[in-house]
Amino acid sequence: MYNLGTVFRFEFVRTLKKKSFWIMALSFPLIIGAVFGIIYFSNKASTKAAEDTKNQKFSLVVTDESGLLNKSLLTQFGAAESTDKQVNIDKVTKGELDAYFYYPKDLSKNTVEVYAKDVGIFNDSRYQAVAKALLQQSVGLTVDQQKTAVLQDRVAFNAITYKDGKQFDGIREAIVPGVFLVLFYILIAMFGNQMLVSTTEEKENRVTEMILTTIEARTLIIGKILSLIALAFIQILTILVPIIIVYSLFHNQLALPNLDLNNLPIDPLRISIGAAIFSLSFLLFTGLLVAIGSIAPTAKEAGGFFGVVMIFIFGPLYAVSLFVSAPTSPFVGFLTLFPLTAPIPMMLRNAVGNLSAVDTILGISILAVSAFIALSIAIRIFRYGVLEYSRRMPLSEIFKK
Repeated sequence: MYNLGTVFRFEFVRTLKKKSFWIMALSFPLIIGAVFGIIYFSNKASTKAAEDTKNQKFSLVVTDESGLLNKSLLTQFGAAESTDKQVNIDKVTKGELDAYFYYPKDLSKNTVEVYAKDVGIFNDSRYQAVAKALLQQSVGLTVDQQKTAVLQDRVAFNAITYKDGKQFDGIREAIVPGVFLVLFYILIAMFGNQMLVSTTEEKENRVTEMILTTIEARTLIIGKILSLIALAFIQILTILVPIIIVYSLFHNQLALPNLDLNNLPIDPLRISIGAAIFSLSFLLFTGLLVAIGSIAPTAKEAGGFFGVVMIFIFGPLYAVSLFVSAPTSPFVGFLTLFPLTAPIPMMLRNAVGNLSAVDTILGISILAVSAFIALSIAIRIFRYGVLEYSRRMPLSEIFKK
């Protein structure tokens, strides 16, 4: 194992020098940045358009059969009153009038009708906005501010929930433990192919024989796995750091939810459990993908198995609601303890706080054993199947040896 450091450095540096690695590593934050940029400029453009619309004047005639409109407000809006509906509609049609609003007698049963001159898709909404503002402001003048706040759904609520005699906010409590689940999926989705082809490159280049003359197969595969883990941490940083910076500096401009990151609940036990599940799950699927890459003669053939692995990883997403609403059901219990489907149920249930102590101990133990077995099998497969260039070596032949 004295060559382990050499293998690790070689694999680590070689991957870091690849343009494809950095394209993959930076693609997620760049996409997030592009989305945030679009949101920012879209919000800015919408705000400017709304301000411009407010300042635009247009000729307006109103028929108010409801009797709710305030006369002084009509004067402020520059609106004239009329009782002849059809005449005003004809004026709008001929272009002699910009807009005509008809308020029926019973607004609870009938519709307010807006007839207006077309001024473009984005600016046409100003007419309905003015018609609505006239009605709301007129009614607001006849109702006290407290009732107006209730009717306009502007009343703020502050809900405080308790669990085991202590104040408990389920959503905020789930944020930090839930980060492990998000990271796991991002890493597998973006880094899974690198794990898969890490052992097939030398086979396809026919340099494996030369490598194995100086390095043990076990040392080589362990070095590759350790380099993959180190590279995964680099990808985690390239994903998290830009997101945290953008959120901290621009969350107001981007109209993002205002989360107080300084006061997030920190539960050391749940965070430790989440970190353990994340680490063991990553090791399990790393070993599985490396084993597939070792047994297949080419990267193309190994890619056919990648979809099967993805089914196990992403399949439990269809049962997400059950993990929250029915955590004690036998189906959820099976998915929680079956190693290939365990990452989502365990990390999600740990995040929301319904992962029992028994499921935690059993699940982590099963994941640990499964990860060890997967890595051991990957090493054994690599040792016996790495020199097979023309065929996929059967598992029965590998274990028979």
